[in-house]
Amino acid sequence: MRAVRTGMNPVALALLGLLAAAPTPAASQADFYKGKTLELIISTGAGGGLDANGRIVARHLGNHIPGNPTVVAKNMPGAGHIRAANYVFSQAPKDGTTIGTFIPIFVMAQVLERSKSIQFNPAHFQWLVSTSSSNSTVYTWHTTGVKTLEDAMQKQVLMGGTGVGSYNVIYPTVLNSVVGTQFRLVTGYASTSEIAIALERGEVEGRAGNNFNSLTSEHADWLKAGKINLLAQVGLERDAEFPQVPLITDFAKTDDARQILRFFSTDIVIGRPFVTSPGVPAERVAMLRKAFDSLLQDPAFRDDCKKAGIDITPVSGTAIQQIVTDFINTPADIVVKAKAAMEPRNTTERKK
Repeated sequence: MRAVRTGMNPVALALLGLLAAAPTPAASQADFYKGKTLELIISTGAGGGLDANGRIVARHLGNHIPGNPTVVAKNMPGAGHIRAANYVFSQAPKDGTTIGTFIPIFVMAQVLERSKSIQFNPAHFQWLVSTSSSNSTVYTWHTTGVKTLEDAMQKQVLMGGTGVGSYNVIYPTVLNSVVGTQFRLVTGYASTSEIAIALERGEVEGRAGNNFNSLTSEHADWLKAGKINLLAQVGLERDAEFPQVPLITDFAKTDDARQILRFFSTDIVIGRPFVTSPGVPAERVAMLRKAFDSLLQDPAFRDDCKKAGIDITPVSGTAIQQIVTDFINTPADIVVKAKAAMEPRNTTERKK
């Protein structure tokens, strides 16, 4: 049989063979995570909705990333979630082996320039997804007799708080400044779980900053037994399951007040987000986003969430990226008014 002429010299043929044997960029990306450990940083202490959600994600996410890396969850609380955000933004490897899940208060912290320790720009994080988005709450214990926000304008209520920069401190402070409530903050609790224990013991009388999705999963018994009075919710629209609970913006008496309260209601839409560092290659970010898309459809993941009482109401990474960019560009006059509303008042450090 006569050989077919290729018209190529032996050197060219050899180069062609090498190219054929070399891995494609897609194959290289698929192999990147093989044998590696992916670190998942959680910006709260153990316990609570964000921690529970993050740990379920850690349990299943590796199954949806090519190469099936081991995913290890690590709690990094502190500084109103700024410590964890700083780590993922500035210190973690920029190769996609570190992702973070944070209470989105750190976005507001940057807008308000509330801490000199901030080492990040939220708009420069690479937002992967939010697995759920839920309004936040302000509530009192049933024995207080404070059943509405108007009641809290007439009577002092001791509110448990972790520290400056946390929603459980911010919302009562802002409501005191803008609406005229008489919340007195007792800060210094190590975690929101400790605040829950303090409520049941009668050490404090209320709490803010507990998202509905966390409240219904961690303290469904409180709701069922009527142990708490829901005074208000924080968000841009009322939660469909709790339409009777007014928004904090419903209590605004002036346009200025409404703008300030809306400012503090915006970042809650971000929900329970997952991010990776700036500088991670775009194709790896796309791979992680695709992995989360697959994870959210995984029956085993969804079953674990159901057992834990964790809802799945996802928001895409690209949508969050736009929300954050818009929030970062809040007009300067609104930022000035919001800063003024944040001035601490009526606060006591907890005796340990």
